[in-house]
Amino acid sequence: MILRGNEDLRVVKTIEGIKEAFESLICEKDYGKITVKELCDKARINKKTFYHYYETLDALLEEMQMELSAGFLERIKGLKLPEDLDKVNREFFLYSADQGLSYEKITCSVTYRSIRDDMIAKVNDAGWRDSKQYQKLSDFEKRLLMDFINNSTLSAYRAWIENGKTMPLEEVIEINNRIQLGGVKEFFRH
Repeated sequence: MILRGNEDLRVVKTIEGIKEAFESLICEKDYGKITVKELCDKARINKKTFYHYYETLDALLEEMQMELSAGFLERIKGLKLPEDLDKVNREFFLYSADQGLSYEKITCSVTYRSIRDDMIAKVNDAGWRDSKQYQKLSDFEKRLLMDFINNSTLSAYRAWIENGKTMPLEEVIEINNRIQLGGVKEFFRH
């Protein structure tokens, strides 16, 4: 349940408790191994309370995805693609660095790939839909371009996480942009 700001304080605390427990479980195990019972125990609620707000764990996860995607899209609002790709990449890294361990797990772990792919698809659609250059591409070209951008950015982010975040984030952003932007600029030049 996405909070709108006018809910009773008990409802707010319950929803926040559910989400905190869910994020904690994501950090501990694969999504497919998380149960409603386990989540309710961790959130210190009963199953009836959980089902009052969410039909399934998938519904909770989908809401979490929507919130994460919306937060990132808000940061890149007004940027034009492909012209501002360097700025979009910068915002991705800065936004990601602020999100915490559950976000890192969703973004880096192989077991969360389908979840991550849904988020990426929503962000790509929103970010690129107004690009006239992008809309002129064939479906095959669009797919290759998105795969290149997404894979190179995620690979750089994962490498930064796996290396213990020892390299300054600004250097990671600069390296990623240098590699990626050369390919994208050349691609659109033709």
